Amino acid sequence: MSYVDGVVTAVPTANIDDYIRHAKIAAEVFKEQGALRVVEAWGDDIPQGEITSFPIAVKCAEDETVVFSWIIWPSKKVRNSAWRAIVDDPRMHPEHNPMPFDGKRMIYGGFSVILDE
Repeated sequence: MSYVDGVVTAVPTANIDDYIRHAKIAAEVFKEQGALRVVEAWGDDIPQGEITSFPIAVKCAEDETVVFSWIIWPSKKVRNSAWRAIVDDPRMHPEHNPMPFDGKRMIYGGFSVILDE
C-alpha cells in the first residue's frame, strides 16, 4: 500500500508565485526520487477554529494563507530511501530554492494509507 507525506504551512499571501516556483522544483526532485504524485493546495475556505484549526496549528497571520500539501509514494521504504537524495539535492538547498515561508511553523508527517477508494 502507498505512503503519504502530509504538510501544512502558512505562506505569505503575496508570495504565491514564489511558492509555486519553489513547489515545482521540489516536486521535480521528489518525483525523480520515486514519488508518484505531489499536490499543493492553496487555502481558500479555511475556518479559524476556537480550539484547533489549520490556521491555529501553523500560527497563520492575517497576511498569510494556509497551504496543504501531500506527496504520494509507492511505499514507506521508497520514501525513506529517497529522503537522503532529496536532502542532498542542490535544488533543495536554500541558496538555490529558498523557502518563501517560515519553515519553523510548518507541520508535517508520514502516513500509512489505510483506505484509498
